[in-house]
Amino acid sequence: MTTWTLDYDRYDPHQEGLREALCTTGNGYFATRGAAPFAGADGVHYPGTYIAGLYDRLETTIRGHVVANEELVNLPNWLPLTFRLVSDDDPEATDTDGDDVADTAWNDGWFDLADVDILEYGQTLDMRSGLVARRLRFVDRQDRRLSLVYRQFVSMAVRHVGALEMTLVAENWSGRVQMRSALDGQVTNSGVARYRALRGDHLVPIDAGPIKDATMMRVHVRTRQSHIRVAQAARTTVFLDDNQIDVAPTVRIAPGLVAFDYSVDLEEGQQLRAEKVITLFSSRDQAISESGEQSVRRLEVAGGFDALLADHMLAWNRIWNAHHLHISNDEHSQMVLNLHVFHQVQTVSMHSIDLDVGVPARGLHGEAYRGHIFWDELFIFPYLNVRLPELVRSLLLYRYRRLPEARRLAREAGHEGASYPWQSGSDGRETSQTLHLNPRSGRWSPDNSHLQRHINLAVAYNIWQYVQITEDTEFLAFYGGEMLLEISRFLASIASYNHALDRYEIRGVMGPDEYHEGYPWRDEPGLDNNTYTNIMTVWTLMRAMEALELLPDRRRHELVTRIRLQPDELLHWEDISRKMRICFHGDRILSQFEGYERLKELDWQSIRASHGDIARLDRILEAEGDSPNRYKASKQADVLMLFYLFPQDELRGLLHRLGHAWDADMASRTIDYYFRRTSHGSTLSAVVHSWVLARLDRKRSFDLFRQALESDVGDVQGGTTQEGIHLGAMAGTVDLVQRGYTGLLPRGDVLWFDPMLPAEIDRLQFTIRYRRAWDVLFDIDRERIRVTTPAGSTIKVGYDGRVTEVAPGTTTDIELSAASDG
Repeated sequence: MTTWTLDYDRYDPHQEGLREALCTTGNGYFATRGAAPFAGADGVHYPGTYIAGLYDRLETTIRGHVVANEELVNLPNWLPLTFRLVSDDDPEATDTDGDDVADTAWNDGWFDLADVDILEYGQTLDMRSGLVARRLRFVDRQDRRLSLVYRQFVSMAVRHVGALEMTLVAENWSGRVQMRSALDGQVTNSGVARYRALRGDHLVPIDAGPIKDATMMRVHVRTRQSHIRVAQAARTTVFLDDNQIDVAPTVRIAPGLVAFDYSVDLEEGQQLRAEKVITLFSSRDQAISESGEQSVRRLEVAGGFDALLADHMLAWNRIWNAHHLHISNDEHSQMVLNLHVFHQVQTVSMHSIDLDVGVPARGLHGEAYRGHIFWDELFIFPYLNVRLPELVRSLLLYRYRRLPEARRLAREAGHEGASYPWQSGSDGRETSQTLHLNPRSGRWSPDNSHLQRHINLAVAYNIWQYVQITEDTEFLAFYGGEMLLEISRFLASIASYNHALDRYEIRGVMGPDEYHEGYPWRDEPGLDNNTYTNIMTVWTLMRAMEALELLPDRRRHELVTRIRLQPDELLHWEDISRKMRICFHGDRILSQFEGYERLKELDWQSIRASHGDIARLDRILEAEGDSPNRYKASKQADVLMLFYLFPQDELRGLLHRLGHAWDADMASRTIDYYFRRTSHGSTLSAVVHSWVLARLDRKRSFDLFRQALESDVGDVQGGTTQEGIHLGAMAGTVDLVQRGYTGLLPRGDVLWFDPMLPAEIDRLQFTIRYRRAWDVLFDIDRERIRVTTPAGSTIKVGYDGRVTEVAPGTTTDIELSAASDG
């Protein structure tokens, strides 16, 4: 293993789903799980291909209720490329009736690892080149020994192209080999066990068959409800000892499926190789006349495997030059950080910039969360803001285009402005489920997660951070400002005035915690005065008013007139921003919500002794007829999110604005209090807790950092990663190194640093963009910050109250004080 490869040295069917997710290859337009090309969806393997933003909605009746389920669609499987060994007296060797795929899976009767004895096995994801390789040596039941190598990738150079290569060597035998190359549009969405009660038959076949005199094949389908057409075309080329041979295939067709079978005689020691190149288009694509035709036209000009791979590797080399972050001393952590950057770039990349897509919380790597967009952008955008801000702008426009639906959602709830949904998909309507299944108990319960109004605060925060880092006032003027104002309208409309307290309150919401949906003493769902929601509301109202001041006069007038923003609304926002209610308990601990102190303490020692892993404490308690609503127990950081998002001086200022004192120990008391009452049931939780401890307890912070690193590569939640990676946690670990341990804080035209490296990290290096300064290299250790600028870029760096301007094409060292020593 190196810091650039994820390696597996044995086959383990119980781990195959995890490996498929972690070995996914993609390019921001589409991604394909790292499934074996000889396997279909069989309970061990689960091939899956997903185009960013391609959703379909179906209805299922559950417990007498009609449940609408919109999800990212599993598209035709382009990977099938397999073989079988036959002899002249084997009836399968001369089968030419062309119908054996009509009633069975495309791989029935073909190569299966369960039918051989594995002599050697290796699987590698090479992150530097974006290539998955699978190497096997095995002996079959007739003592025929073979070596088999697969290589596959989704092109980062050409966003509609994927490629696959199979190499087979006969080690101790001669005979006939049949190969099958197929496109399988009979797939369904069935990759998450707890969703299988919901319909997943999203694809309707249009046509499938050979094209161009059987030199190519194509499958054409459409989605059942959204009527999006999807076409795949494939070209398979056969080589014998590196010489291309002309083999006429037997064509087999079924609805939504086409397979080409090739028969080749192989001598002992000979090498049989097949290349498969595919193109993938949908009717959502730009600059095409029709997806089926375009898939063929693009395939006709696509090169072979090696040429495509060379261009693909060059594209990845350019990406790593801009995205790589290096830490010293810890090769395993470095490898995992590389993996996290790799999957972030595969989910959203330069190929995503002109697409109407958001960032799915589980990437394009599986079907968990149904491919929906949540608040995870809050953890993903900080890393991208200083590397590919054009991409962040595009991803924010996903929210802007859904502003009308957000306005509708607010209006239907009896409020003003715009309310973004907790879960978003195709058009921005609320896609959160009304029921959810507890796999531990088998019971369905009401799902109140749509009450997480803090999604609007995340959108507002992301807009403001992007504008501050990029100085993109045009975005603020034409898109971001309008979203900020309409979100603020909504927040003001859900805040009610309490005359007795002379305070504003927000009632009936859920915070980031998610374990608490309501009070045990109240029937209706929702909590009152969630501290995170209330303080973030104050911050958002302040930023909206500030945004108006930043707009040019003419644009401000146009916007205010168009959305009919009245002067008394701004006065109301100002009043709320100074009188929002914040609850405390105990020794001035920020209360997670009003009434939190009335909840019971959980016997953590007892429940850990009984259940071991208690990350999903909510499921454990529900299965026992109990509820986390009764206890001071959190799934993940809630109040502590404030310490994650804001420097302490800014948080202190917000509390002072509301008339509350801040003492020197308030942060440490609050952090310690909730740390002891959190189960870390979300992969995001360890990231946040590590961040907020970075300056209070660096040893504990780094332990949590390593825990967060293992979230997916170690599948710490016991089977969830195989359903899709946790992209927010992946991005959060990289950002924790980049900003959390360096104290990086953009303010105006200065990048401020306050490094506090953990003892385990002696040095870190990364390259970022800030406003008009491109590719600035920072090299930070315990003694200095070394800043290197390329020609044409000037950067201002602040440390310990001093600002240093680094001229273009120079290197400057900024000496650190002893306080920065880890």
